Formats: sequence, structure tokens, C-alpha cells
Amino acid sequence: MRAYPRERFSTEITLTPALVAAYARAAGDTNPVHNDPEFAATTRYGRLIASGTHTTALLLGLTASRYSEGGAMVGLEFWVRFRRPIYADETILLEWLVVKVTSNEKLKGDIVELRGRIKGQNGETALGAKGRILVTDRL
Repeated sequence: MRAYPRERFSTEITLTPALVAAYARAAGDTNPVHNDPEFAATTRYGRLIASGTHTTALLLGLTASRYSEGGAMVGLEFWVRFRRPIYADETILLEWLVVKVTSNEKLKGDIVELRGRIKGQNGETALGAKGRILVTDRL
């Protein structure tokens, strides 16, 4: 699959407290704000939140899913900024915009520059991201 400037792609995901807690455990994140509702209620967030590694993985995973259809991709670099918490019971929108595509003969593919974000259920941007990936025919 090829990438094209100004191309957009997105998906919507509904988080659950059980899913958020399971991811945090699997990632080795023992912070109780991800799995203990009583503790989370006493924090500045007031309830359970998803871990930053979880939400970032979902957003980066979307690039892999998109460009692995009929081709291959390799993540080269990503930058993430957390702007607000993502709650463990939210439906979130993950979206990417292709900013630039540059052919790279040495790597036998295209270097794709992206801008992404996760919007919370209230429509506010919770996470902003930039990335560069290699899109190629095969690894």
C-alpha cells in the first residue's frame, strides 16, 4: 500500500476498565490509577485512566495496520505529547494525517511523515503525535 500527502485514516475504540487494567498489567505498569477505582477516585483524575503506553500503542498500531495491508511498514521515529487524561471508560478517536511522502531508493520505499492525535469522547485532543515511517513493498 502506498501513502499519499493529505491522506487521513482513523479508527474509533471503546476502552473499558478491564481492558485498561489488563494492558497496564501486561506492560508492567503497576500504577494503581490504571486498575484500582478506589485509589483513582482520590487522584486529580477522579477515576481510572488509561496508561500513556496503552494509548500510544493504540495510535502507533494504527499506522502498522494501515500500511501493512498489501505491503509493509517500519516505524522510524515517533514523538508524543500527552495533553489530558484518557479515561478507562471512554470511546476515543485515533487519527493520522500524512504530511509528506519522500521516495528513498536506498531503503526501497517511501519515508512518510505523519501527524496524529487521539480525541477523547468530549472531542478534545488528549494526545498529539508526530511520526516517520518507512512504507515499502516488503521487509
